[in-house]
Amino acid sequence: MALELKIGDVLQMKKPHPCGGSLWTVTRLGADIGMTCQECGRYVLLARSQLARRLKQIIPAGPDLNPDKGPGT
Repeated sequence: MALELKIGDVLQMKKPHPCGGSLWTVTRLGADIGMTCQECGRYVLLARSQLARRLKQIIPAGPDLNPDKGPGT
């Protein structure tokens, strides 16, 4: 199953980063996924296959606030 990711999604990994943080923000999509640690700001590229194995949970990004569209449209 392919990962359904969007830029801005927050990923919780199974093991914490050496800085102690386990939450990462998706900043790049493609064959490799670019992520930034929310604790220390470190940028990491991971292959999708590696990410799928290390991923614990996807926390979706909030809804896009588009001023052209009203609520419920």
